[in-house]
Amino acid sequence: MSARRVAITGLGIVSPYGGGLDDFFQRLLAGESAVRHLVTDDVPRPLSIPFVGCPGFDAEKALGKPLALMMERFSQLGVAAAFAAWDHAGLAREALEEGARDNWGCIWGTALGGILAYEKGYRDMWIKGRERLSPLAVVLGMNNAVNAHISIQLGLGGVSTSHTAACASSTIAIGEAFRRVRSGEATVMLAGGSDVSQAYGVARAWEAMRVMAPGNGDTAAFACRPFAQDRRGLVLGEGGAALVLEDWDHAVARGAQIQGEIVGYGNSCDHSHLVRPDARGQVRALRAALADARLETTDIGYINAHGTATLEGDPVEIGALKAVFAEQAAALPVSATKSMHGHLLGAAGAIEAVTTVLALREQAIPPTAHLRGRLDTACEGVDHVLEGRRGVRLKAAISNSFAFGGSNAVLAFRAVPEHVL
Repeated sequence: MSARRVAITGLGIVSPYGGGLDDFFQRLLAGESAVRHLVTDDVPRPLSIPFVGCPGFDAEKALGKPLALMMERFSQLGVAAAFAAWDHAGLAREALEEGARDNWGCIWGTALGGILAYEKGYRDMWIKGRERLSPLAVVLGMNNAVNAHISIQLGLGGVSTSHTAACASSTIAIGEAFRRVRSGEATVMLAGGSDVSQAYGVARAWEAMRVMAPGNGDTAAFACRPFAQDRRGLVLGEGGAALVLEDWDHAVARGAQIQGEIVGYGNSCDHSHLVRPDARGQVRALRAALADARLETTDIGYINAHGTATLEGDPVEIGALKAVFAEQAAALPVSATKSMHGHLLGAAGAIEAVTTVLALREQAIPPTAHLRGRLDTACEGVDHVLEGRRGVRLKAAISNSFAFGGSNAVLAFRAVPEHVL
């Protein structure tokens, strides 16, 4: 069976800005940070960190009370994003015919899964002294809860699975869903990721690694500064994002509005260290994605970088880009949107994939916030985007996710012709 083209027909997010896709992308273009100061004082040792939350998200409004009560927050964020993408694709929530969606499926990514449910259980037992936990504790906390709920609610009878590979989780989920559609195994796949990281134990664990940026009060908004000389680390966040991937001919036949095309996926392992990034592994993933997409380096007009603002990770990623793009690297636009929406861990790749597709659709590139006048010389050698750029001419773009464990995943996207100026 010949490879099929894969259209992106739906995009959905639950973002810290609280609005829809257009609002989200316009705020990114404006360089607006969603980072705020979080204080958790219901524990013996209060937590005070920069954080990106979704305070305006109302799960009961988005999902209905009965369904929302059956979910932990990471599931609520994920299913809400998935429903938004499904509606954006113009697909009905219910299958019109029995068996019509037997080869449609869902692949989801999450790093932490239902960590809040487990933390609540620990608190109930060890702090509050309760002898029994909620009978829903297991199903609330399981990592595959999101794809299970999505498949049940939308009647998807094909593959339903989840991927956990730290902050490459949802990029891998999207890539694997892409392969299912391209091979003809599936007609439609819903893929994405969601995570929450405000669990007290999670935040303290990241804090202990000394990779979290400091900041409080008015300084919190500027805490995440990828590629900057004075960068101090990442900022954790929460959220969800989803893409509807569809057989191109099927999308055209039903008159779907195509947002973009996913054309390549590369996956590699550093196989050298659990947490120290290795440019050689990243290079393999980048080259694999380009080869899979049958794109030349000259076709790529934008890189949405992994860019977490860690001291070691940022220069390694720039080094990998320079190795792959060689003499073209100096003119290659690169930005790290984590500077504004934070690091959503397992959901990071999904929200950055949505951002990359929107960049191609809108022919505009969001910046790396807080970088002007601060660029680290170790991160030089590419065209760092300091302010949002509109009216550009983008043919194709790449989104990077480079995770702990040496898991590297890269997605390549192409603009549909009518979006190119």
